[in-house]
Amino acid sequence: MPNDPAPRTRRVRMERGGPVVVEGPVEVVLEDGTVARSDRFTVALCTCRRSRAYPWCDTSHRRREHRGPAEGDRP
Repeated sequence: MPNDPAPRTRRVRMERGGPVVVEGPVEVVLEDGTVARSDRFTVALCTCRRSRAYPWCDTSHRRREHRGPAEGDRP
């Protein structure tokens, strides 16, 4: 934060195909100017915009596994 007397470095971890993981607490300023705040020690920020809890990740980015036909089933 700009007015903190001794701001500490935040660690941000990028995950391919997944969220951006940030050591908290954090404030996220959204496109419309609203601010989302989390006091958690680590938060996952959604990058795919599929999350129902946007800007927080709810793992909606994960693909569902498709299983092949069961034994004995015909395509």
